[in-house]
Amino acid sequence: MSITINLLPWRDVQRERRTRQFYAVLAAMLLLGVVLGLLVSQLYQFKLAAQQQRNAAINDHIERLNADIAGVSRYQSDAEQLTEQIAVFQALQAERAHTVQLFNDVADSVANGVVYQRLSKNGDSVSVTAVAGNERQVSEQLRRIASLPGLGVPSLSAVESDPNSIGRVFRFDVEQTAP
Repeated sequence: MSITINLLPWRDVQRERRTRQFYAVLAAMLLLGVVLGLLVSQLYQFKLAAQQQRNAAINDHIERLNADIAGVSRYQSDAEQLTEQIAVFQALQAERAHTVQLFNDVADSVANGVVYQRLSKNGDSVSVTAVAGNERQVSEQLRRIASLPGLGVPSLSAVESDPNSIGRVFRFDVEQTAP
C-alpha cells in the first residue's frame, strides 16, 4: 500500500506567500528609496540655499569693499592734488620772496638820475630798460647792480639816445642769484 501525499497546494500557498512577501518588501524598498531620494534632494536644496546665502553675503561684502576702495582712491587722488597744489603754492611763495628780493635790490641800486622804464623777469633772468641822463650814470647803475649780493653781473645790451629827452635809454640783462 502506498500513501501518496499531495504537497502541491501547500507549495502553491507557500510560493504565493513568498511572492506577496517579495512584492511587499519590493514596495517597501521602493517607498524607502523614494523617501531617501526626497530626503537627499531636500538636504541638497538646503545646502544649495545656504551656499547661495553665503554667496550673496560675500557679494554684498565685496561691493562694500569695492565702494571703500573707490573712496580710498578718491581720497588718494584728492591728496595727490592737494600735494601738487601745495607744491605750486610753495613755489609761488618762493618766487614771491625772490620777486620781493629783486625789487628790494633794484630799489637799493638806483643811481641818481636813473629812471627804470621796464623790468621783466623770466625764471632767474631779469631784463631791464632804464633811462639815464648820461653814460656816467649808466656806468654807475651797472656797477651798483653788479655789487648787489642777490644779482649777478649785468650784461649791457644796448645804449641809445632817448628821442623825447636828452637822456640815454639803456637795456641790460642780469641773473638773479639765490638769496
